Amino acid sequence: MSEHIKHECGLALVRLRQPLSYYQQKYQDAAWGLRKLYLLMEKQHNRGQDGAGVAVVKFGMPPGTQYIKRIRSEKHNAIERVFDTVMKDVKRQGPERIAQRDTAELKRKCAFLGEVMIGHLRYATHSGNSATNCHPYIRSSNTASRNLAIAGNFNMTNSAELFNQLVEWGLNPVGDSDTQVILERLGYCLDREHEHLRSTMGPDSLKGLDGKALAGEVSSQLDMSRILKKASEGWDGGYTLIGLIGNGDAFAFRDPSGIRPGFFYIDDEVVAIASERIALANVFDVDTEKVEPIGPGRVFIIKRDGEIKHVPFTDPLEPKQCTFERVYFSRGNDPEIYRERKALGAHLATRVYEALNGDVENAVFSYIPNTADAAYRGLVAELDRITRVKRIDQLWECIESGKISRDDVERLYNGRLRTERVAQKDQRLRTFITHDAARRDLVAHIYDITRGVVKPTDTLVVVDDSIVRGTTLRESIITMLSRLGAKNIIFVSSAPPIMYPDCYGIDMSELGRFIAFEAAVALLKERSQEHILDEVQSKCQEQANLPSGQIVNQVAAIYDGFSLDELSAKIAQLVRPKNLRWGGDIQIIYQTVEGLRKSIPNHHGDWYFTGNYPTPGGFKVLNTSYLNWRAGTTGRAYEVASTKT
Repeated sequence: MSEHIKHECGLALVRLRQPLSYYQQKYQDAAWGLRKLYLLMEKQHNRGQDGAGVAVVKFGMPPGTQYIKRIRSEKHNAIERVFDTVMKDVKRQGPERIAQRDTAELKRKCAFLGEVMIGHLRYATHSGNSATNCHPYIRSSNTASRNLAIAGNFNMTNSAELFNQLVEWGLNPVGDSDTQVILERLGYCLDREHEHLRSTMGPDSLKGLDGKALAGEVSSQLDMSRILKKASEGWDGGYTLIGLIGNGDAFAFRDPSGIRPGFFYIDDEVVAIASERIALANVFDVDTEKVEPIGPGRVFIIKRDGEIKHVPFTDPLEPKQCTFERVYFSRGNDPEIYRERKALGAHLATRVYEALNGDVENAVFSYIPNTADAAYRGLVAELDRITRVKRIDQLWECIESGKISRDDVERLYNGRLRTERVAQKDQRLRTFITHDAARRDLVAHIYDITRGVVKPTDTLVVVDDSIVRGTTLRESIITMLSRLGAKNIIFVSSAPPIMYPDCYGIDMSELGRFIAFEAAVALLKERSQEHILDEVQSKCQEQANLPSGQIVNQVAAIYDGFSLDELSAKIAQLVRPKNLRWGGDIQIIYQTVEGLRKSIPNHHGDWYFTGNYPTPGGFKVLNTSYLNWRAGTTGRAYEVASTKT
């Protein structure tokens, strides 16, 4: 069903608003902030399983002692490994010894005990899986306010262009990731901000200041919104980034279209930021209404002195928040997301009822994977409503005709939809084998089926969040479910078919891997319309060297001649395993774009379904992705920043 798609990373920031002694006295826990950071990361574990990292800044450390500290891991169970190290010194002190020590001594004894901290969960859409690729990234300096640590949930479509701009500025950046490019740009503009402040401070304000006092004055006046305004010129991508400056300032900012999510919570004890609203609400035990989004094109700043700002750093664009966050990626216990996913399922009910010809008595309803639970509940609830209305109509017709029996009443009154858990994932089974044949055999056993709940006369209806590449259906799920012995199987996708690549944080940039694209190409060939593929290629080649802002969606012509039902029928043929011994029919019902928009009215980023990209770079990626497919080239369709040195 839903293929394992690497996607948005997870972010967490905790900034204490009281001295460490306050938390020690109130909670008997000087490491209260670290534990909150740990919880925020664990509750966003769904957002990244390739690695984790933490960075901490300590306030008021004397010269010669470390005030900024980082740890990263790419190992299995990375969060636990990171926090085993982070909390090691705290555990070594013990509660009794901690109670006897002042906080200054505690911070010297405990490497990661500080006042402001960030955490990152990594899903790798580019680069390797070594610890050096994990966030936070750090840019070091012997001036506290020039030290910078950042972690991000983002992808840039024009990293190479941004890299070359750094070279034009006279820098010699090292690294091939967009994170490194962003770090270098932020660091460069942070340096320029220092120079700007020193040059614009009047003689009176500088009078009598020694070097230390001058550095402190510059540090206090750093303007993160001004730094970001300069650094973000020319950025094309979706992003939410968080960061620390060595002087104790912290910040978080979001792209001008709001593509990537970011939320903040404030009370008297803490300022906290995370990728998901529900994580903040649950960790701090507050209503979700008290958790607010970081505005598109805005930066959230917490100064060392405690001042908080939420201000623009660039002009906002038309909102294009990622709908896939709502359909699949974010945790479904957020009340809004839960309602939206139920609405997605409910919107499909009429089409499922029609596909069953109204015969719900001979149908079994289920879902795969667990994240499809809410859409499944919405579908079943709406089907139950539709069925009850139909039965009331039938009952009334019987009453009006005068031909009604007790059996009729019982049948029409007592009928219930049959819902079963037909498959359950083996959470311990990991597909670590890379040999294709062996891996396919292992994948076939990821789900355990519940035998005996489906009759040979039944149609099995299975709800999924999304059917993207079709490989898991073809290689394991259909074969597995066919063993239940149903007459037919209907797969219901709560999302529309993915027809266009993503380049803003989801690992879906290869057009040829989408089952919807594969189906459209197959239909063109069946109808002797392969010339359309050539025409699209020619048009893509013509605009290949144009500036990204002048590139338009030429690939849409491949889909224009087909209805959603035609695509779905062809996809059902393509995902059927060649050697399947079961003879039943397979049908696929996809969500419509209209249904998506009605179900998720406040999130408008649907480019992977519609080809309507929020930034010019998205159209360039689409153009490149199609040309790559025609050339038989695999790999990421958006730019790599540089070659490794």
